[in-house]
Amino acid sequence: QVQLVESGGGLVQTGGSLRLSCAASGRTFSSSAMGWFRQRPGKEREFVAAINWSGGSTRYADFVQGRFTISRVNAKNTVYLQMNSLKPEDTAVYSCAQGRSSGYVSADNGYDYWGQGTQVTVSS
Repeated sequence: QVQLVESGGGLVQTGGSLRLSCAASGRTFSSSAMGWFRQRPGKEREFVAAINWSGGSTRYADFVQGRFTISRVNAKNTVYLQMNSLKPEDTAVYSCAQGRSSGYVSADNGYDYWGQGTQVTVSS
């Protein structure tokens, strides 16, 4: 059974930065794609970023616009999301997910396991 635990969320001012971490249990992390999703207040969950099994390929939602970077350290079973130049509209619960395959996908039905999420609040 895979468990994902996010950390690093919090309150930050507009223009600030946060680094989210997602620690995974289990033996399948290093062979699986990983993704970050978010759910803003009153909105449906949306794709943020994804990374393939090796970290060699990444994909981002259009709204990221070069502000976020997804990365992973397989030796630590951890995936990260570095978020810079944060905006109030980035306020959301951010969740990580482990993919069904080694290649990244943006659709949430491509992921088998989900974390509980971490709250990110950006004040104006």
